[in-house]
Amino acid sequence: MIESNLRLVAHIVKKYNNLECDAEDLISIGTIGLMKAIDTYDMTKGRKLATYASRCVENELLMYFRQKRKRSREVSLYDPIGVDKEGNEISLLDIIESEERDLIEEMDLLDNTKALYALVGEVLTDRERQIICQRYGIGGAEEVTQRQIGEQMGISRSYVSRIEKRALEKLRKGFEKKRE
Repeated sequence: MIESNLRLVAHIVKKYNNLECDAEDLISIGTIGLMKAIDTYDMTKGRKLATYASRCVENELLMYFRQKRKRSREVSLYDPIGVDKEGNEISLLDIIESEERDLIEEMDLLDNTKALYALVGEVLTDRERQIICQRYGIGGAEEVTQRQIGEQMGISRSYVSRIEKRALEKLRKGFEKKRE
């Protein structure tokens, strides 16, 4: 089944050819999605394998792109970010290492934290609040992954992600209103 559906993978990968990725790598990743689709395909649902597999292949590719984007944004504290007057390289760690703490910044951070905690209780639904609290360890909850929350609540990881994104947007808008 995998071999007979490889053309489907190649067809889907064509959409992503302009993204500076090696086509062979994308085909390999798409094939993993195809294998997952074949393993989880249920004929009784009345859906064609190609329809189901194309969605699985595309999801696998999108997960790869998300991970790649996340890795590209990672910054090392030791990466050079510039040079000083003598020509020595300066790293982010050199700038952060300052032991002096700004009292005004700390007070501002404390106020913002209190306002954000209040907003969690005011603007979020129970489900959103539960997901945000578990996701970010708010209120003594242990930080857990979207997958763990999904398993606990009986929903998919992608649905947890959508709820989390919507809740964070509500918090951002509420925070901006309070700061006006």
